[in-house]
Amino acid sequence: MAKYTFQGIPRPLVRTNQTFIVLSVILAVVTHFYWILLLPILAGLSGILFEKNFIILIAKRFLKKKTSEYVLEDKSDLRFNQIIATVLLSASLISSITNHPILAIIFAAFVFLAASIALSGFCIGCWISFSTSSVQISSASKKRTSLSPFYLSK
Repeated sequence: MAKYTFQGIPRPLVRTNQTFIVLSVILAVVTHFYWILLLPILAGLSGILFEKNFIILIAKRFLKKKTSEYVLEDKSDLRFNQIIATVLLSASLISSITNHPILAIIFAAFVFLAASIALSGFCIGCWISFSTSSVQISSASKKRTSLSPFYLSK
């Protein structure tokens, strides 16, 4: 019997990425220099497209233990969260470029809040992902039941 090994990312690397995003958003909003958001956007895109987030790769050099000795975070949840963060940060940057500063702040604030809350232990993106997959599973189950030839209505 094959042993299942969980493929995840060590929590300190995830926290480093979240911290980098939070600091980038703060710096961008305070200075009104939204081009700073290009750094987390590019890190996010490289993680999404190539599974090589350069912030995580740099931080990995500073780990003191083996990867397997850390609490690991689920890669699929992290990818989902990274997609949301990258889209919102891109929307913030585009809003800034097109002279819509309030939208730029709103989009950046969403990411700031989600990353800050994640740093304190609750993953909003994970909850959204879980909720949507639960609804999809539930509705698929209801369809199967109602279409089943063995389904008897009372």
